[in-house]
Amino acid sequence: MIEGIILAVGAGLMLGLYALPEKYTKDFKFENTWGLFFMLTMFVVPIIASITLVNDFSTVFDSVPTDILIKMAGASFLWGIGVMMWGKAINHIGLSLGFSLFIGTVILVGSILPFLVEGLPPTNIFITILIGITVVLIGVLFNGKAGLTREADEVKKDIGTKKSMVTGILIAVVGGLLATGFSYANAVGRPYIHEAFQAAGNAEWVTAVGVMFPIFISGGIVMTAYFAWQLTTKNAWGDFKTPNFGKNFWLILIMAVFHYAASAIFAFAAFKLGEIGNTVGYAIFNTSCVATAIVSGIVTGEWLNASAKAKKFLYISLACMILGIVIIAIGNGIS
Repeated sequence: MIEGIILAVGAGLMLGLYALPEKYTKDFKFENTWGLFFMLTMFVVPIIASITLVNDFSTVFDSVPTDILIKMAGASFLWGIGVMMWGKAINHIGLSLGFSLFIGTVILVGSILPFLVEGLPPTNIFITILIGITVVLIGVLFNGKAGLTREADEVKKDIGTKKSMVTGILIAVVGGLLATGFSYANAVGRPYIHEAFQAAGNAEWVTAVGVMFPIFISGGIVMTAYFAWQLTTKNAWGDFKTPNFGKNFWLILIMAVFHYAASAIFAFAAFKLGEIGNTVGYAIFNTSCVATAIVSGIVTGEWLNASAKAKKFLYISLACMILGIVIIAIGNGIS
């Protein structure tokens, strides 16, 4: 159990930090950076990792039932749509509220979703995990409150932006619901892929690479298509022609590797956490990611000019998330 929790927390740390290199890219528009990122992390990195690490990759998926792969692909496609909707929600209601609503929905629904695939655990375990998830969600709410308070401190709110608030909230929540397709795809596909990979003589941890392959390829179709459209609409293709392209490419490749590795490590952590590992691992993984992003923001000075009130909400948020992880881990220990 301890190994699984450490892996889940480590995966969350990686996911919370993977975007840091983006701060050092030059001459790229937003669409250039993230369009290249999604191409690398959703296609190039998974394909290279799978071909390099998986024994008999060309035939191992033949033993996985077709209906399982279709379910994984469909859920992953929805995950891709959800991630894109999150970006749209931020345009309507801002980063703090958009992030909190999105990630709150992801943690709540994505953590419960595996139970629909695997069945409910004993009542005491189920209640303990629900309490932990609830504490985490309280932390997410405080994180949103902290962000909104900071924004109010830094920018005197323009009342005119409120007209799209309801639309933005709906987009964030629906996007979060769709993004839980990642959790469902992992839960429904991992047992079959694990069996196939073990039969082919692969190490246990390589199963995580196999699980991520159909998830990333399917989700990547949506993400790369969206950014290709954005690059075209905003005439940004020409911005790839810059003397800083080489440096930018390597920075974005580092982002892509960290993002992919974080997801693969989560999948292995879920396996190590046992019967309810998909729920426990997913909750710890996403909560650790948010907590890491909070600490990263503090360290990099994002909250330097925030008011004491905003910082208080932020610290309460962080404390709740850490406490929630501990409670969820206790629930897994009971199992």
